[in-house]
Amino acid sequence: MNTPEELLYSKTHEWVKVEEGVATVGITDFAQDELGEVVYLELPEVGDTVGPDTPFGVIESIKAVSDLIAGITGTVVEVNTLLHEEPERINEDPYGEGWMLKVRLADAGETQLLMSAAQYRQMLEEA
Repeated sequence: MNTPEELLYSKTHEWVKVEEGVATVGITDFAQDELGEVVYLELPEVGDTVGPDTPFGVIESIKAVSDLIAGITGTVVEVNTLLHEEPERINEDPYGEGWMLKVRLADAGETQLLMSAAQYRQMLEEA
């Protein structure tokens, strides 16, 4: 299982990468593996706000339908529209072309509530 060290992770299996006040959000390699083949994705619009405990979208696979939760608060500044036509990119490259949205952070300090790669791996081992 791939868990890049430079990313932050939520308990709901989303990853966050912060650069200059903007967070890129996607789902982890573990999550895409558990879901199986992703067939549909519902994402917010640019300008929508997301919160740490509120679903921002839905991901559907051949096995399940799940809510997506960003783990951070902010305004959506970009959405990976490629995923509407090619949701399988989430399975193929969850940390690259499978990113879902970019969010301008409302409070950069909020990222301290997310887990490091080591903490995320520990959570998975204890589950």
